[in-house]
Amino acid sequence: MSTTVRVNAAPSGDRLEPAVLKLGAVLVLGTILAVLDSTIVNVGIESIRRDFDSTLATVQWISTGYLLAFALVAPVSGWATNRFGAKRTWMVSVACFVIGSALCGLAWSAASLIAFRVLQGIGGGLIQPIGQSVIAQAAGPRRIGRVMSLLIIPLTFAPALGPVIGGILIGTLSWQWIFYINIPLGAITLLLAARVLPATPPEGGQKLDLLGLLLISPGLAALIYGFAETGNGHGFEDTVVHAPVAVGALLLVAYVVHALRSKGSPVLDLRLFARRAFSNAILTSFLVGAALFSSMFMLPLYYQQARGQDALHAGLLLIPQDIGIAVAMFFAGKLTERFGLRPVLLVGIALSMAGTLAYTQVGSEPSEILLTLGLFVRGAGLGAAMNPMVTAVFQSVEPQQMPQAAGINNVVHRIGGSLGTATLVIVLQHQVAGAAPADAFATAFCWALGISALTLLPALALPGRPRT
Repeated sequence: MSTTVRVNAAPSGDRLEPAVLKLGAVLVLGTILAVLDSTIVNVGIESIRRDFDSTLATVQWISTGYLLAFALVAPVSGWATNRFGAKRTWMVSVACFVIGSALCGLAWSAASLIAFRVLQGIGGGLIQPIGQSVIAQAAGPRRIGRVMSLLIIPLTFAPALGPVIGGILIGTLSWQWIFYINIPLGAITLLLAARVLPATPPEGGQKLDLLGLLLISPGLAALIYGFAETGNGHGFEDTVVHAPVAVGALLLVAYVVHALRSKGSPVLDLRLFARRAFSNAILTSFLVGAALFSSMFMLPLYYQQARGQDALHAGLLLIPQDIGIAVAMFFAGKLTERFGLRPVLLVGIALSMAGTLAYTQVGSEPSEILLTLGLFVRGAGLGAAMNPMVTAVFQSVEPQQMPQAAGINNVVHRIGGSLGTATLVIVLQHQVAGAAPADAFATAFCWALGISALTLLPALALPGRPRT
């Protein structure tokens, strides 16, 4: 038996009760904290380097340490939810994130800042998967698509806003405020959560799969670290990349063997993959993550390196994509409920590809109007695709399995993002050596288009109609 979150009584119709909407709104605030911080800090890297008189190689760990902490704790989200209760675990995670943020602002050296970022990432890594499982259980299978729109908006919208907000805070105040901004937001989130989140009694007696955790968490951290190093100018031929990737892959293979043989409760239950619908949904999530995060990394880089824009203006130029995401999110939930997962997801992928297509032509200097329109269409595609993708994951499992499904989905989504980003960085590095910057980026965007096209394969196997 696993903990199941309920808001009053089980839903009797398609209308979203005020209690569910309030619950979703509070969980959105927590998700915004975790997801926004993953990109907002990137703008302040250079200011932090100057203040601490440090090297770029050292301060890059401010971002990498946060990312690795995410990877280390994400696998335990399902176990922690069942063992301690969703409300308690979620609020402790938010509190850990806020305390880490305050300490980051007070950091006295690059080393201390990196350590506090790890603490911040430990809290942030649990906020999103636990929040997703809570709202999915409260909404029920029929209405997951509509209510998931509340949680998916920050997943796609916040990373794009990060550079803009970060640039404004650093330009008007100081880099410390990219961390301090989380304190009042976190305090408000905790106060609201104490009132709104339903109490969930912990499930006693469930032991932590310690061996599984010792295999999967370091394995994920090593894998993501190796991929992240490609963004620091290294190729797969460099030891700093292929060694951790190889070690991470071996540890993950060992975890798979352990989890499938385990008679108890593995930290991530891979038996869920026996469900064909779940496997297709997770593969779709992996590829969407690869397409989403890689392009999120590549677009501001294009405007800064090929067009000479600073970080703030590069972020502002991406606003059309944010508007497209918001517009699509407004309609995606209801469209998914009406037409089913597959049609909405396929349309979303197609729109995302159409928008990316404009950027495959940047070598020939297309007009600003075309690129702006391409960003809006791409954003609309991402907004339309993310909703049915996450909905498919939760509709493919039973309510008591949702915490495990959320943990697996977030882990796989992050791995996809890391691998996709690493792929495009390597392509870009190889192209820059023998081509003009614009032409090199055009080739990289062609690869991004190819990754999006691959997403069509598992998406075609998803259900055509929502489960009732």
